[in-house]
Amino acid sequence: MSDVVRVALCDDHAVVRTGLRKILEDESDVEVVGEAATATEAVSVAGMLQPDVFVLDLGLPDAHGLSAIRRILDVSPDSKVLVLTMHDEVDYLREAFRAGAQGYLSKEAADVELLLAVRALAAGKRHVQPALGAALLSEEPPGSRGAGPTSELSTGPTSELSSRETEILRLVALGHTNPEIGTKLNLSVRTVETHRAHIQQKLGLRSRAQLAQFARTAGLLD
Repeated sequence: MSDVVRVALCDDHAVVRTGLRKILEDESDVEVVGEAATATEAVSVAGMLQPDVFVLDLGLPDAHGLSAIRRILDVSPDSKVLVLTMHDEVDYLREAFRAGAQGYLSKEAADVELLLAVRALAAGKRHVQPALGAALLSEEPPGSRGAGPTSELSTGPTSELSSRETEILRLVALGHTNPEIGTKLNLSVRTVETHRAHIQQKLGLRSRAQLAQFARTAGLLD
């Protein structure tokens, strides 16, 4: 993977593609290299541009997105497909992974979740919106984990963080300063600063606002 993640988009609504492009291209390490409105166009874009990540809707006018996933991977086998859809049922998630997708998000996901998913896929990881991933795992029979489509799957955005880092993230999102966090957790300010730097590096986030949005998305403030 290069330093910049090359992303292609497929959604039959131009306004959605415009919004996605804006979210992604506001980041210095992401470049949108192509767009498509149909499955046929998506396959053509994938074949020509070989993007690192292909963000794909399932509801396309000329074909179902599940068949589009297979066709995209046929012409661009190194691309990672991230499904971004209105369908938030586990059955759709399961079928998308069987078709070859590496990530799955509902269109209700926050901006931060989309960026996290794109970066995860580009780094060779799978990513599923937390609520859907938890629902999928809860349906697995005992002893079956690791054998199916959820193997090595990150089911939540905080899976990269230690328990200490998760707690610090929650306190940052609640508006506490580094000294206040140190007092609450009996840590030095320098230790808190180090943890916070690690959190931002792992999640690819820069500002307190982004950390707070991420924490809300992950359910840390519930």
